[in-house]
Amino acid sequence: MNRPASEKNGVDVISAIQRAGIVGCGGAGFPTHAKLKGDIHHLILNGAECEPLLRTDRYLMIHHAAQIVSAATAVKQAVGAQQCTIALKGSYQEEIASLERAIREQDAPISIHKMKSFYPAGDEQVIVAEVTQQVIPPAGIPLDVGCVVSNVGTMYNIALALEGKNVTHKYLTVSGMVKKPTVICVPLGTSFAQCLELAGGIPEGDWMAIAGGPMMGRRLTRDQALEASVIKTTSGILILPIDSLPARKEQITLLHMYQRARSSCIQCRRCTDLCPRHLLGHPLEPHRIMRQMATLALDGNTTDSRILKSAALCCECGICETFACPMQLQPRRVNAMLKQELAREKVRWNKGEGQQEPSLWREGRKAPTKRVAARAGVLEYYDRCGTAGLMQETPDQVTLPLRQHIGAPPTVLVTVGEQVSAGQLIAAAPEGALSANLHASIDGVVVSVGDAIVIRKEG
Repeated sequence: MNRPASEKNGVDVISAIQRAGIVGCGGAGFPTHAKLKGDIHHLILNGAECEPLLRTDRYLMIHHAAQIVSAATAVKQAVGAQQCTIALKGSYQEEIASLERAIREQDAPISIHKMKSFYPAGDEQVIVAEVTQQVIPPAGIPLDVGCVVSNVGTMYNIALALEGKNVTHKYLTVSGMVKKPTVICVPLGTSFAQCLELAGGIPEGDWMAIAGGPMMGRRLTRDQALEASVIKTTSGILILPIDSLPARKEQITLLHMYQRARSSCIQCRRCTDLCPRHLLGHPLEPHRIMRQMATLALDGNTTDSRILKSAALCCECGICETFACPMQLQPRRVNAMLKQELAREKVRWNKGEGQQEPSLWREGRKAPTKRVAARAGVLEYYDRCGTAGLMQETPDQVTLPLRQHIGAPPTVLVTVGEQVSAGQLIAAAPEGALSANLHASIDGVVVSVGDAIVIRKEG
């Protein structure tokens, strides 16, 4: 018989998380069991869901508050944290009521921190500063100030893991120009096409898709989207017209972007003044990066300049290009390119270097979420998806990529023709590596093994 989550000891909890294959639901997918190691004083649950249009975490906080609170209590005890806080926007009244009720009923040692509605409230460096008034050092992580930040969706998966259930399904938002925007719950590996069917069908004509939110999500063409499948980090599928602002921006080539930076940047420094990391005192100044890029040849060395190296501190939230820049330039994309180059050359920013005091203007320079949505060209879809209903479906076939998280892919344990059951381990994290287990999400037979495992339902 399974013990209640709050009665499990630390080893039980961490082992259950590792066994279930849990990774972060709200970001890059860091394996959660590895994240919970270290000297943790403050466990922070991220319920901000700051990306415009997404409603997944809000749905979970309304409908599964008891599981989230129970899991948070268990994790707090397991890691020996002195404090546990759920941070979300004060405007999320129904979510707050559900969480407060669960905390009260469980007598849980958890507090709620209500934030203003701004973007990117859910960035882990921002949320730590909001909750604790501490600033994570440049190139640092929350653990540097004794904190761990975990998404509420991740915490819900932990609740299931403590009941002996592995990660097999994913909650996500399907919105944009679909007929019936909705939150859905589908097995991992479900095709985006089937997800769109749950939201009223695949839109006709050409369109673009975003896997994630409109600010930081991965841009996909129509064909790419119809070939994609849901993984552990898929927070949403947004469908936008091919002539929408995000689509038009994506069509700008790297060469054109450089040329525009050279000819159009007016050095107003609005991108720097509104940068969330700069406002925390980090030495990131996008306007100076743009100025230096304008003077470099396209094949120039980007790793010798301290200014260009500072791009490594960028969280790619997109405030600079979507909300700040009056010339519609793209500092975020420039920084993303520089980060890739720095990573290839194994150039890193020294932790803590260049830290200044947080800006005195930080509070007044927070970007309101709805204004960000308007500047991003997605305001018409802002309130289309609610949190009342849920669509679910089990497909006849799933495609499960091995790479669903940061770190090494798991090692395949199954062969073509093998019968598998939902929840069965089909790829195991290598011993000692940063990785996560992968489980079958439906009952069926393995029909393909490679970079992904394909399982087809029989009958």
